[in-house]
Amino acid sequence: MGIRTIWVLLMMMMMIEVESSLHRVGGGKYNWKPDVNFSDWANHQRFYSGDWLYFGFDRTRHNILQVNKSSYDQCIDNDFIFNVTRGGRDVFQLLQPMPYYFICGRGYCLKGMKLAVNVLPQPPPSTPTIPIISASTANTLMESNAFTAIATTIITALIFKALYFDYAM
Repeated sequence: MGIRTIWVLLMMMMMIEVESSLHRVGGGKYNWKPDVNFSDWANHQRFYSGDWLYFGFDRTRHNILQVNKSSYDQCIDNDFIFNVTRGGRDVFQLLQPMPYYFICGRGYCLKGMKLAVNVLPQPPPSTPTIPIISASTANTLMESNAFTAIATTIITALIFKALYFDYAM
């Protein structure tokens, strides 16, 4: 892949605005453990498609299994959809707006280690509001924005030149 392709991809990535959040399951760094009220925690969160769940846990004792609602309700761990467990600090992306169910196998689901989240579609982007400003403030802003635009253009050109000439030679 050439430097120009990389440059175009980087610019496109900066223009695309994707809203997603990382949710630390249970509210802390290592809270996938018994005696945490995951239902209460989830009820105080808002999950959108594209968001991520972070599970921190002792992988020698616990695991994370994505299951269906019936397996969630009955703590059945042998018919899971996906084993999220990798290394004890694992993430799972909530791709679709739908309910997701997770349990810990090894008997810990019965001790409350289970999580249900309802994922909502991404909300539409908010429309920017146009403030009403005085003429003197408008002149100051226009001068400031012109300077910012010129500075941004110069910096971008210098970065492009540095990247292009480093690889072209």
